Amino acid sequence: MTVEDLEALRVPLTGYCYRLLGSSADTDDAVQETLIRASAKRDHYDPGKARLSTWVHRIATNVCIDMLRAAKRRALVMDVASATQGPDLGTPLPPEAWVEPMPDARLLGGQNPDDVVLARESVRLAFIAALQHLAPRQRAVLVLRDVLVFSAQETAEILGTTVPAVNSALQRARATLAANRPDPFDLYDPEDAGQRDLLRRYVSAFESHDIAGLTAVMREDAVASMPPFPWRMDGARTIAVLAGSSDSCAGARLVPCRINGAPGFGQYRPGDDGVLRPFALVSVDMRDRRLTQMITFLGTHDRFAEFGLPASLRAGEEVTG
Repeated sequence: MTVEDLEALRVPLTGYCYRLLGSSADTDDAVQETLIRASAKRDHYDPGKARLSTWVHRIATNVCIDMLRAAKRRALVMDVASATQGPDLGTPLPPEAWVEPMPDARLLGGQNPDDVVLARESVRLAFIAALQHLAPRQRAVLVLRDVLVFSAQETAEILGTTVPAVNSALQRARATLAANRPDPFDLYDPEDAGQRDLLRRYVSAFESHDIAGLTAVMREDAVASMPPFPWRMDGARTIAVLAGSSDSCAGARLVPCRINGAPGFGQYRPGDDGVLRPFALVSVDMRDRRLTQMITFLGTHDRFAEFGLPASLRAGEEVTG
């Protein structure tokens, strides 16, 4: 085993740790710590006893579970019963209260097209939030067995337990996940012409403050939220009026990107010098050919480069995602 062999596991480890932790920064720390520990112990690895992936995922699991011992459950705003509505955003909650967005390139990079299609659902923000309802070891068991398709025996080796214990934990985890499963949404397909047209219409209506156009692209029960504020807005017309009439969105632009296996945008706002600069990442979900959920992650302006977004835009500059 070489350092290059370990480095080749960085993307799969990122996807695994993120599903357990729900945090971009914590995932970076967990993956780096895993690779450091694996490199330091590589002389102890015996390929006759386990696949390299199994051996490294055992290290990653221990790192993540240690990080989760004192952690509270992360959520999306729409899952918070105390979320406020109305013009007042309220008081922001600390970053560790929320599931954080991740770029597709860090979660799905290097996979063949068929695997990417299947993996998108398991990195969606709503799925990551649902996983947060599971105890850490149950979370690990479910991701290892149902998402990464490790065998029961491999999962038992990773967790240092028995196959019957794994099967029991998996059964409980599936039941808990089923009780907290998010609303259904359309699986994102970048090649789907209908989805591309819907997103184009949304961008056009948002940038032109077209309230009727915004209403038309959303389901009647659409939800908008803006973490870190525990605030949500319900209903297509209400959301459209808010976005279409807000002076704070004047001159704003949306540039496409991919967030957690779903379509997303980098929202730019103009400065006094006419240059548009990063403001927030926006994730959207679709259902029945309409937008059903829009999450504006405030405070993410410094993460645009991770999502392949430019550092700034000039008025009239065309950018494609």
